[in-house]
Amino acid sequence: MSLVTRCPSCATAFRVLPGQLSARQGRVRCGKCDAVFDGIAALVEDSPAPLLAEPSPQFGLFDPSRKPAPGERLEPNQPLPAFMAEDRQPPRRALWWTLTLLAALALAAQAGYRFRSEIAASVPAARPALDEACRLLGCETALPRQLKLLSIDSYEVRADPRREGVIVLNAVIRNRAPFAQAYPALQFALTDDSGRDVVSRVLSPRDYLEAGKAAGLIGKGIEASGEASLTVYLDTSRTRASGYRLELFYPT
Repeated sequence: MSLVTRCPSCATAFRVLPGQLSARQGRVRCGKCDAVFDGIAALVEDSPAPLLAEPSPQFGLFDPSRKPAPGERLEPNQPLPAFMAEDRQPPRRALWWTLTLLAALALAAQAGYRFRSEIAASVPAARPALDEACRLLGCETALPRQLKLLSIDSYEVRADPRREGVIVLNAVIRNRAPFAQAYPALQFALTDDSGRDVVSRVLSPRDYLEAGKAAGLIGKGIEASGEASLTVYLDTSRTRASGYRLELFYPT
């Protein structure tokens, strides 16, 4: 749709398009007398009478921050006509919101992948969906391994009264997490008077859990806010030690 705007200085009429007027909030420069005027405020009704064959207004050359030159009249800004309202909307707003949404979805997917074990343990209903996603991604939804939420509440080492040179390790592992966790590995070391390791042994869950129940317990993990007791017998007949050390860890 073409429009007609008239220069208020020389009365020359020009045919323009809405997109041209919206480029600089309607500010244009007359192609005949170089006067700057508001092309929107100067719109006139189109008529069948032929217009003067004069140069069209110059668009895109007007800088609103420039001071007017002699003879220029800067009209105050006028509200845009209704037909130009859509042209004034920022064209990139929809794209910006789309990119923001995609970024948020990507972050949610990363968090879901990173904490999939914790989510599956805390929300059992979500496990089938997580298992299916892992099937496609080639990952595994195992029990959580938050070592900082595990602790050894108590442990003791004593000689086995029935066998010479054998010691008995009793310990309690507590899970402070609000979800079940995988059984950790234990590193048990005997130390000398200076605190240096004389002998060290790594105990997997199968080593310290009851033989007949180990498989079932490992599959379920240490329940939320629960604990696991263990007893291990170690032969120290060939070792001279004065102390011991016990630590939890998850193999990498």
